[in-house]
Amino acid sequence: MENSSFNTDILVVGAGVSGISTALEAAETGFTVTLIEKNPYIGGRVAQLNQYFPKLCPPTCGMEINIRRLRDNPRITLYTLAEVKIVSGDSGNYNVKVKVNPRYVNNKCTNCGDCATACTVEKSNDFNFGMDKTKAIYLPYNNCYPMKYVLDKSLCSREELNLIIDSCKYNAIDVNEEERELNINAKAIVWASGWDPYDAKNLDTLGYGKFKGVVTNMMLERLASPSGPTCGKIQIPGSDKPIEKVAFVQCAGSRDENHLEYCSSVCCMASLKQAKYIREQLPDTEIHVFYIDIRSPGPLEDFYTKVKDDSKVFFHRGKVAKVIQDPSSTQLIVEAEDTMAGELKQLAVDLVVLATGMQPTTSKNGFPDKSLLDENGFIRTDVEKSIIGCGVCTGPKEVSSVVQESTGAAMKALHIVKGGN
Repeated sequence: MENSSFNTDILVVGAGVSGISTALEAAETGFTVTLIEKNPYIGGRVAQLNQYFPKLCPPTCGMEINIRRLRDNPRITLYTLAEVKIVSGDSGNYNVKVKVNPRYVNNKCTNCGDCATACTVEKSNDFNFGMDKTKAIYLPYNNCYPMKYVLDKSLCSREELNLIIDSCKYNAIDVNEEERELNINAKAIVWASGWDPYDAKNLDTLGYGKFKGVVTNMMLERLASPSGPTCGKIQIPGSDKPIEKVAFVQCAGSRDENHLEYCSSVCCMASLKQAKYIREQLPDTEIHVFYIDIRSPGPLEDFYTKVKDDSKVFFHRGKVAKVIQDPSSTQLIVEAEDTMAGELKQLAVDLVVLATGMQPTTSKNGFPDKSLLDENGFIRTDVEKSIIGCGVCTGPKEVSSVVQESTGAAMKALHIVKGGN
């Protein structure tokens, strides 16, 4: 194993929107930043979206600019496939051990794709939430950064590896690459490890994993995306059946003491945005939104009003109890209490979208100080001279708030680097 040791002013853990923004803010002020990311690409959850607020533009709109700034800044050192293993020391003098996993593809890669063409082994595409497959050697997504392939060596036999190696005329495949260990001395740490969608398999009454027509809100983002598994065509996964009615199930697992007790705040507007995707692409399709409360703060109220005024969008106040399949057809039956009418309601639909909440990743990504976490696993922001939380790992929020918080996190880190108390 190759080891290396170095000093940096600020270590940023996580290269989603919050981590990238923090790194840029700090580096462009003149300080050195080491940015690490566990995935083989940067961009986080935003990279998986079709569009995001407030301008409803694709992720490439903002990411391209930030990637160029990051690539051109000599004060930022980026490591992908990197995980924090140990953190010791205190604010102003942290010692961090980081494991960098091998990519098995070096910088000679030109993205020609010959290796993927030659490869015969397929794997589930995690970026598309398993709705399609990719090869064992693959480009994470279109326009990803770093723009080079990554090999899942564990899936390949020796013969398969030889086939992949022989297909590359640029000698970019290095199956003997070993993991590396970085020993980093950092004055400040910003933790921006992001979030995971709540696992809909835990919601056993809502049909996820049982019925093809039940998907999550993040899966719908990929279905609507031109780079997604259906090239942007919104359809029931694995089926060509026409979609005539869609049900959005709000608070799927949120505001529930058995799952996530908190509100993820952005799910309402995300569902209304996705209703807009469907109405634009399938103009005859009805949308039914089952909700407890609609959160549309500030200028987003206008967006809510516009969607509400659509004659084919219907709102039902009540929490969905279960989703079942009609035994006489493939339609799904959504059962919910209508709290306005005081009665139980059943609605037959073709597609059900579960608006699952945001869950912090701190419980599974090696966050070193559990005393800094609140009861839901989010990083507290009221503790001075400690690891600085940033982005959704401090609480659910939309992209614009994440970017604003990143500026504050960079300022806190710079205060520590400069010896502030």
